[in-house]
Amino acid sequence: MRSAPTILHLDMDAFYASVEQASKPSLRGKAVIVGGLGPRGVVATASYEARVLGVHSAMPMSQARRLAPNAAYLMPRFALYRSISDQVMALLRALSPLVEPLSLDEAFVDLEAGGTAWDERSARLVGAKLRADIRAVTGLTGSVGLAASKMLAKIASEQAKPDGLVVIEPGTERAMLEPMPVRTLPGVGPATGDHLRRAGIHTVGEIAEAGEDELVRLLGKAHGHALYAMALARDDRPVVAERETKSVSVEDTYDVDIHDRVRVGLEVQRLADRCVRRLRGAGLSGRTIVLKVRRYDFSTLTRSETLRGPTDDPAVVREAAARLLDSVDTTGGVRLLGVGVSGLADYTQEDLFAQAAGGAGEEVAEGEESEPAPEARPEVPEERRWTAGHDVRHTAYGHGWVQGSGLGRVTVRFETPGSAPGRVKTFRVDDPALEAADPLPLVEAPPALPEPMGPPEMLPPPPRPLEA
Repeated sequence: MRSAPTILHLDMDAFYASVEQASKPSLRGKAVIVGGLGPRGVVATASYEARVLGVHSAMPMSQARRLAPNAAYLMPRFALYRSISDQVMALLRALSPLVEPLSLDEAFVDLEAGGTAWDERSARLVGAKLRADIRAVTGLTGSVGLAASKMLAKIASEQAKPDGLVVIEPGTERAMLEPMPVRTLPGVGPATGDHLRRAGIHTVGEIAEAGEDELVRLLGKAHGHALYAMALARDDRPVVAERETKSVSVEDTYDVDIHDRVRVGLEVQRLADRCVRRLRGAGLSGRTIVLKVRRYDFSTLTRSETLRGPTDDPAVVREAAARLLDSVDTTGGVRLLGVGVSGLADYTQEDLFAQAAGGAGEEVAEGEESEPAPEARPEVPEERRWTAGHDVRHTAYGHGWVQGSGLGRVTVRFETPGSAPGRVKTFRVDDPALEAADPLPLVEAPPALPEPMGPPEMLPPPPRPLEA
C-alpha cells in the first residue's frame, strides 16, 4: 500500500435516478425509481428521496411500490446513461492513464500514475476539481474517496455520499476501520455477515482480533486470509486500466411464466440473435455458448457448450442454444431465459458449419443449408410504444416525456432540462402529431469561441506566467 492517498474512487450519486431528475424538472426533489416496471421487475436505482422511504437497488418493484406508492416509476434510458458515463470517464482519463471502470457510474483512478497527485494536499485538490468538472459537464454530482488503496478509497467514497469528498490519510486506516460493521469490507455479503455474527464478530476490529487462523476455520482458506488482510487495511491491488470482457449475455424476465415449449424455444433463439448483435457490436466472438433458465420455482439452471473455435454467427449460436435447451425440463414454466457467449476472442472461426456440427456430434452434408432464423415476436412500432420516462416530441407542444399510457391514451409532461416544470397533456396513442424523440443534453454546450483574426504573427503574445 502506498504512502499517499493517491487512489481515487468515483461513484456517481444515484446515477440513473439523478439523470432522470436532471432531465425532468418536475421530478427534482421527489422520489424517483428506475427499473423494470412489470410485476417481476426490480429496482435499478432509487433517488435519495426514495431511499428515505426504504427503497433500494435490486428490490422487487412490487415491494418498492408498496413502500413508495407516490414515487415516479420510470423505465431506464441506457443510451443516455452511457453517453453521460462517457463524458465522466473522459474527465477521469484526463487525470491518469490508469482508469479502471467498474460500471457506468463507478471507477478507480491512479492519480500518482498520471502525475496529478503525489500527497494528501494535491490529491484533495484533484478530487475537488473533478467534482466541479463533473457538475459543469453533466449537471450531476459524484462522490469522491481518496486513499492509499482501492479498498479504502471505495469505503471513503461511500462515506462521502451524497455529493462529497473524503480523504483517508495514511496511518489512520486501522482506527477508522475498527468500529465499522463487517459488511463494510468488500466480499462480505449477507451470508458471510451472518456467519461472522453467529461467531460473535460484528465489527472490522473484531475480525482483526479474531486472528487469521480463526477466520480460515470459519470461512475457508482463501476467504479467511483475504478478510484478515482487509481488516488490517492491507490491499495492494493495482488500478487496472482495461478490464477484460469475459462474456457477453442477454436475458429477459417474463411477467407471466412461459409453459409452451415452442414459445420457450422461440424466445431462446430471439435471445441468441440479440446476444450476437451485442457480440458483433463489441467486435468480439466466442467459443462457449451459455443458456440460463430460471424456472417457476426460482431454481436457476445453466448449461454450456464449447465450440471448436470462436464464432459470431447467429445460426451457430442459435443451434447451440437450442441443443442446450433440449437438456432442460421446462414443464412447470419458465420465468427467465438468458443466452450468453464466453471464451471471447477478436477473431472468428471460418468453418462455421463444421463447428456447429462438431458441437452437436453430427455431420452436415455438403451444401445443406441451416434453417432460417425464427421470426422475432411482432413488435409495436417504436413511435407507438409509449414507455414511461422516455422522450417524445409533439408538433405543437415540443419536447416532453411519457408519464404513463393505457386504455388508448398516453399522458405527456412537456418540459426540458433547462425549463421550469412543464404542463401535462393527454393524447390518443395514435396521435400523428406525437412521436418518439432522442433525449436532450442535460447541460447546454458552451458557445464556441470565435476564431482569432489575422495570421499568427499578428496576434498578441500570450501573457507571461507570474514569477514565483
